[in-house]
This record gives sequence, structure tokens and C-alpha cells, in this order.
Amino acid sequence: MAGVVSREDLSRSGATAQRKRSAVASLREKFSGVILTVVGIALLVLGALQLIPPAAGFFGGGVVLLVAAVWFISRWLKRPSRSHIHGAGWWTIARLGFRNATYHPARTVLCITLIASAAFIIVAVDSFRRSGVSATDRKSGTGGYPLLAESLLPIVHDPNTSEGRESLNLNTDEATLKNLSFVNFRVRPGDDTSCLNLYQPRNPKIVAPPDSFIRDNRFTFQNSLDEKNNPWLLLDRQLEDGAIPVIGDANSLTYVLHLKVGDELVVDHANGPLRLRVVAALSDSIFQSELLMSEKNFLRLFPAEEGYRMFLIDAPNSQAVSTTLEDRLSDFGFDVVATDERLANFHRVENTYLSTFQMLGGLGLALGTLGMAAVLLRNVFERRRELALLRAVGYNSSHFAAMVITENVLMLCCGLGVGFVCALLAIAPVLFERGGRLPNISLGLLLLAVLLSGAIASLVATLAALRSPLLPALRAE
Repeated sequence: MAGVVSREDLSRSGATAQRKRSAVASLREKFSGVILTVVGIALLVLGALQLIPPAAGFFGGGVVLLVAAVWFISRWLKRPSRSHIHGAGWWTIARLGFRNATYHPARTVLCITLIASAAFIIVAVDSFRRSGVSATDRKSGTGGYPLLAESLLPIVHDPNTSEGRESLNLNTDEATLKNLSFVNFRVRPGDDTSCLNLYQPRNPKIVAPPDSFIRDNRFTFQNSLDEKNNPWLLLDRQLEDGAIPVIGDANSLTYVLHLKVGDELVVDHANGPLRLRVVAALSDSIFQSELLMSEKNFLRLFPAEEGYRMFLIDAPNSQAVSTTLEDRLSDFGFDVVATDERLANFHRVENTYLSTFQMLGGLGLALGTLGMAAVLLRNVFERRRELALLRAVGYNSSHFAAMVITENVLMLCCGLGVGFVCALLAIAPVLFERGGRLPNISLGLLLLAVLLSGAIASLVATLAALRSPLLPALRAE
């Protein structure tokens, strides 16, 4: 009858709709990895061209490519096998082991993902480790000054002048005191803003460099509001809202003071609250314990703080100069330290935190290795009938061990390889700054230890399977 739909027509239309949905889902699944790869590469290119922050672009691209690589591995494990394994020898046995990784692809992908993620975290975190810096490089964290000194009592005489040296008993005729150059800083005592302070600083220490230091344009800046050529000049600006411009170290601003460039900090002052605005951030410098203010603003705001209590010293023979200056200026409580040693103390604390995160990543690797051993053991027990049949046709224990080891090595190498390569892409800007130097030897030894522990786990799984009675399994087969 016209207008009546038969059951056969409904069945055919339902089957057609189901096929269309399956085709769309298959197409979406097929191109998901390609889309992820394109997005990852695009983030890397945008970061390289600095259209977005390089650190965000490269790290985001590395993470997206890690997900894409795991997706491709999953597709490879789930593909239908169209070839048979022929031949003899150990390579054929290894191919059987590789084929066994597809027995339960979801388990294999889970192990590979866990190992790849842990390896990614370990390698990426290692890139943030700080190493030694040059004490003579004007753009390094030391500014090119080998020595830094602080005094308990203020020194009113300028040690750069002949009258000042005579008053301070610094005889320029001595060989160790020749060719000395001082940069004098005025200091308003306050809380330490570096990572060496366990408490939240409320009233930061403030120091004021001379105008000659500002014009010299030393050190490297991570960020600034303006004056890209010489951000130190921002200290001399008069802000319209009356805030006082200051400069701090990027690490102290971010992790201790919880500020960024453009933010304000209110501190106590004799005439009421004082608003300090961060106009620039130094990159890994020796000024992590203080904020820097122009000398003009310092003299206006803190007239009671007389003299100088902090000094950067340019000296050819730093060790001999340190001893002589501490001896001659002992009445002022003069203490001299090497700038690279001061910076190393900051780095030591940062590296300790990074080691903690690496331990967590190592724990993830250990869990991944143990989980992989559990997966191998379960797969072997589930294939006991297959192993019994293989033994009946001539395979021995060494063949079984080779198959399980190759299956394990495949998962380990895929996980470690994907995690390591994607992590190198994520930390590419840091590698370029290091001159292409790869992460340290201890990291390579850790990854090698994971590989060896995985091989040992596969041997344990093989021995456990061979100890179980195979004859009942063969009878069931």
C-alpha cells in the first residue's frame, strides 16, 4: 500500500544510517592523529617565530606531539595483521614477540603512555636546572662583576676616589688593591626576597644603584614595560599615578613576591604606605634578595639611610682582594663573596625543588615499569595454551624468554623514545641557550636503568609462566 513502510525498508535504512555513522566515526578516528600532529607542529613554528611566547609554544607543541605519537602507536597496534611470520632464527622469534604486543592493545598503549609521560616530565624538568655562569660576562647573572660585598655599618666615603680610599685605609700602592672599581649601592634594610627566605617577605630590602650603573646596561632582562634597549632607564621615569618604579629578579617576583611586571607592591613608610610598581624583571641575577630603585627616588624617600652598604667590585685578582678588603674594612663588618658563588646558592635551592619533581617522575617510571611487568605476566598466563602448543612443536624456554623480552623492549623503547624526543622538542629554546648541550649523564643513566629493569621484569614473567604446568593447558588446547 502507498505510504506504508515495510519492515525490510526500515531495516535497510537503519543499516545504512549505521554504516554512515561508522564511516564518519572511522574517518574522525583516522584523522585525529593527523590533526594533532599539525597542531603540534604549528605550535612549534609559532614559538620559533615568536608569534607566541617561545616557552609556551614549544612546550605546548611537545605535549600535543606526545599525544599524537601515542595515538599513532595505538592505531598501529590495533591494525589487522595481514602477513604471516615465516622463517627461522632469533629474528623470527623477536617478530613473534612484537606481534604479541597486539594481543591486548589497550594494555600495551596504557603502559607506553605512562612510561612516555614520565620520561617527558623527567627530561623536561631537567632542562630547568641551573648551572654555573661566567663571572666576567656583562650580560650574565653576575653582570661581569666577580665580587659582591655588604657591610653592617654604612660607608660614607666613596672608595672609587683617592680621598675615599685614604679614609678607608685602602692604599692604592698595594698590588692587590690596584685597578679596583666599586659600584656603590645605597641600602634600605628589609626582608630577603630570595628563595633562601622561608617566610613571606612583607617589607622587601631595597637598594639603589648609581646613575653610572644604570647607563652601563649590564645584566639580562626577562621582561620589561618599555625601553627594550636599556630597561634600567625605567627607574628614572616619573609615573603619573605617583607609584615608584622598581626592578626585581624574575624568580623572586614570581615565586616569592608573587608579582609580575606591571604589578604593585605596597610597603610601610614613615609617611604612610608606599606604592612600588615593578617595571622590569631581571633574568636569573644576583639581585634575588632585593628590589632596585633609582638613587634619586631613594634619597627622597629614605633620607635617613646614609652612606653605602652594598658594593659590586670589579677586581683582577678576586681571591686576594676579598681577603684584603675584609681585613682593612673589618670595622664596618665588610663581607665579600664571589658573585658566582652567591648565584650558585640560589641555584642550589632551585635545583633541589627540581630534583623533587624529578623523583616524582621517576616514581611514575617505576610504576610504569611495574605495570608493564604485570601486563606481561597476565598476557603470558592468558597465553599458556599457546605456549604449551609451541613447546610441543619444538620451541624451548629460551625462545619464550626472547619473545617476552622483545615484547617488553618494544613497549619500553616506544615509551622512552616518544617521551624523550617530545621532551627535547618542548625544551628546544633552553637547549639553544645551552649551546645544544643535552641533559646530564645522570638522566641518561636513569633511562638506561628503566630499560634494564624492564628487561628483568620480562625475565621474571617468563620464569613465572614456565613454572606453571603447561601439560593441562596443552590438553585443553
